[in-house]
Amino acid sequence: YRYMNVGTAKPSDEERARIPHHLLDIVDPDDPYNAGRFEQDASAAIEQIAGRGKAVFLVGGTGLYIRAALEGLTTRVGRDPDRRAALEAEHEDAVKAGTPAKLHERLAKIDPESAKRLHPNDAVRIIRAIEISEATGRPASESFRSEKPAQRYEVMTLVLDPGREVLNTRIDARCEAMVKGGLLQEVRDLRERGYGPELASMRAIGYRHLQPVIEGVETLVNVLEQMKHDTRQFARRQRTWFRAVEGARWLDPDKDADALAPEIERFLAGTP
Repeated sequence: YRYMNVGTAKPSDEERARIPHHLLDIVDPDDPYNAGRFEQDASAAIEQIAGRGKAVFLVGGTGLYIRAALEGLTTRVGRDPDRRAALEAEHEDAVKAGTPAKLHERLAKIDPESAKRLHPNDAVRIIRAIEISEATGRPASESFRSEKPAQRYEVMTLVLDPGREVLNTRIDARCEAMVKGGLLQEVRDLRERGYGPELASMRAIGYRHLQPVIEGVETLVNVLEQMKHDTRQFARRQRTWFRAVEGARWLDPDKDADALAPEIERFLAGTP
């Protein structure tokens, strides 16, 4: 998203000048963006890079988007705007009533596998799973398995994980650095541009946490602790997702990078 730099750890101008980056600053914060659009944009970028004879590095931590780029979406069930609006309204009513996990509980009854994988607060994906289940008459998790396409590219998957304790320490430091680096002002600027807290982009980690500070109903100290907690929970869900990726190589970036370098070079050279 344009204008969202600090909270997304967007590469600096210097880094982007040294190494070409793609799919940065391509939409405004109020432009609806999803894995389907990313699949199209990523495919075009990959084709362009490969056409120049260059290696493609797909870097990120959102498993669904990585899967969309590498394999395509695993289900083609379209979105029903009316049904989606009804589910979103139901979730909002549940939150106001003090039962925010209501939709997650419903999902657990119709698709236990998806419910186990999704955090009770992940309303967007919970609603999507319910939508797929209701549209197909079978659990969304079953649709994903049965419709999984062949992988489009030859891929080497590296999962960088320094370990839970080290990562949690780094997450805490990163959250503090983002606040010191101007995240609060960035969110203020976004609000002044007319991008409200109801937007999907503004519900991302960091951006949603600072809304109450701007509105004067919470302190920066309190929201910073919640932001650290939610980021650690997101990292936990990332681990769960990538453990299911076949052939993924897990490495400690502080210890294993040199040992893996020859293997990476062989892969890039196209040799076994």
